[in-house]
This record gives sequence, structure tokens and C-alpha cells, in this order.
Amino acid sequence: MRFLPVAAAASLGLLTLSSGSYGQKPDNQINPTSTLFEKRGEAAFAAGNLAAANDALEAAVVADPKNRAAFVSLGKVAQAQAMPGKALHYYKDALLLEPNDLTALSAQGDALVQRGAVDRAKDNLTRIQTLCKGPCPAATTLAAAIAKGPPPLVQTAQAGDKVPPKGQESAAPAKN
Repeated sequence: MRFLPVAAAASLGLLTLSSGSYGQKPDNQINPTSTLFEKRGEAAFAAGNLAAANDALEAAVVADPKNRAAFVSLGKVAQAQAMPGKALHYYKDALLLEPNDLTALSAQGDALVQRGAVDRAKDNLTRIQTLCKGPCPAATTLAAAIAKGPPPLVQTAQAGDKVPPKGQESAAPAKN
């Protein structure tokens, strides 16, 4: 008698869980709308239209958050916009979906080099080489980025320059 309510609740829970999985698609099947937006985004990126590429790729991710290729492409757009931190975020999202994605690992390593984290990029290279077990394009691309090194820092002020107080940036002394 005591187990009847517990058994009824457990069977009702099991029935609910099993019926919810009938209408779901498999994890490896990407929504066709997402794929369409991804292709539009990649075409815009190839044409050099970074804003349109970003918009289309974000729409692809919204249409299907499991679209790993869209995350990788978003990362590449962010890198082209000189935003390696944002790119790393997108690559991390792609690697959460598939930790052994060679393209995402290589692109993440390139973004790490762009940020100056060469040692972490070398860790990615080691992981790629372990996964490839032979020569592969992802390892070659990342090794070239590591060899090239991070971009030089742009220096806007000289060592002895004084920073003007806030609000007086445009007030330059008149030269006689």
C-alpha cells in the first residue's frame, strides 16, 4: 500500500520522459534554415561584408544552436574584425558541441596567437597533432600562425608623453 503512490508517480514520470523523445531530431541533424543562413553568412564573409556575414551567421545559430560550423564561422568573422576575445567565445561554443573539432581547435589557436597567448595556442597544436596522428591541414595552419607570432602592438603614446586631463583633450596650446 505504501509503495502505490511512489510507483504511480515513477511510472507517470517515465511515461512523460519517453513520450517527449518521439518528436525530437537527432543531434547530428542541423536545421535546414540554419544551414541556409550559414551559407549566406559564409558568402558574405568571402565577399568582405563582415556585418552581413555576422548577421546571417547569428541567425544560423539562433535557428539551430547545435550548428557548430556557424559558431566557427562567427569566430572567423570576429577575428577579421580584430576581436579575438569574441572569436574565442565562439570557438569555445563550437568545442562544447564537439571537443575534437580540428577546424575549431585550429581557429581557436589562431585567435589565441592574435591575443598573444602563444603557449595556449601551442597546447592546441599539440592536441591537434594527437588527434590527427599524421600530417593534417589544421596542424599546418596553426603551426604557421604560431611561427608568425602575435601582431605587433600599436603604440599611440611615447614614453614621456603626458595624458591631458579629461575634457581637455582637444585644447592644444597655440604655437607662436
